Amino acid sequence: MLATIAMLLTLSGATPVAAQLGASDVDVKLVLAVDTSRSMDQEEVRIQREGYVEALKHREFIEAVTGGLTGRIAISYFEWAGYVVPDSVIDWHLIETEQDAIAFASKLEQRPIITQRRTSISTAIAQGAAMIVSSPYSGIRQVIDVSGDGTNNSGNPVAPTRDKAVEAGIIINGLTLMLRPSGAPGGLDKYYADCVIGGPGSFVLPVYKIEDFAVAVRRKLVLEVSGLPASPTVGKIADQPATDCMIGERQWQDMFDR
Repeated sequence: MLATIAMLLTLSGATPVAAQLGASDVDVKLVLAVDTSRSMDQEEVRIQREGYVEALKHREFIEAVTGGLTGRIAISYFEWAGYVVPDSVIDWHLIETEQDAIAFASKLEQRPIITQRRTSISTAIAQGAAMIVSSPYSGIRQVIDVSGDGTNNSGNPVAPTRDKAVEAGIIINGLTLMLRPSGAPGGLDKYYADCVIGGPGSFVLPVYKIEDFAVAVRRKLVLEVSGLPASPTVGKIADQPATDCMIGERQWQDMFDR
């Protein structure tokens, strides 16, 4: 559709939108925020890492990047648990070719995997927002991609942190690893829908089997890069009571009050 619009603009004598964009303009500034808390075992963490590496190298992801208005995106990555793992941060990279994507994926593949205690989704969102604000690129869209397997139980409350990011024009999407019970009433996907994701077109994508993770990541990245709407089966879960966004903090405190 973008190619059709550009063609019509050219035929009408107007300057195509893409031609008006500068070298620092990208279709999306995308932060990948990946949970490496100790609620996941080493095998799950390894498969999760491999899923991101595979998705970033996949043809569908490359085509989503090159098919955009500018044909390029800016991407960054970090891992988090109770706090952001400092050595896990991969700062902004411009991706506009297959070689760029492979280079970024290879850099991720070489990083050691370090797990930590607790789960602070709020810290992940705050880190992602700070990286977006300080980015040297100008994005048509700004997205934080949060994957996790539990509720917020450390740091600031997640809902107000989410709201501040959304107010700043940032979209937050979620990928929930639902391999085992999370303690969230209604399921972790509902918790993410009510308390974590936000912004126009935001969605949550659940994963029930670790072997499905790579496909889920690829699907999610393609949606985020292309800006296409998620299917009706991927999104906010309606017709259920609102989730207590402090449930993780209450459960953690209950462990010490027994």
